Amino acid sequence: MAPKRDDFEDDGRTIADMNVDGMPWYAPNRQDPESTEKVELTREEQRWMIGGALKAALLVGGIFGIVYFLFLLFCTKVWFA
Repeated sequence: MAPKRDDFEDDGRTIADMNVDGMPWYAPNRQDPESTEKVELTREEQRWMIGGALKAALLVGGIFGIVYFLFLLFCTKVWFA
């Protein structure tokens, strides 16, 4: 039985830029055409993005706060008792 083949179609997007300093194919002045492309967002999309970033930051900050509180609780009740 022959293996199933996907119909892959290259759309030209760059997933990982391999233009790294020190490599033989390095081109220092090359401009990525996709990096100059500006994305226009609606007001609602901007609010959703800001809200998502704020939720992520508050989640990380809350986790750090809880860990700090638990460490202080451990120090005062177990370690220094």
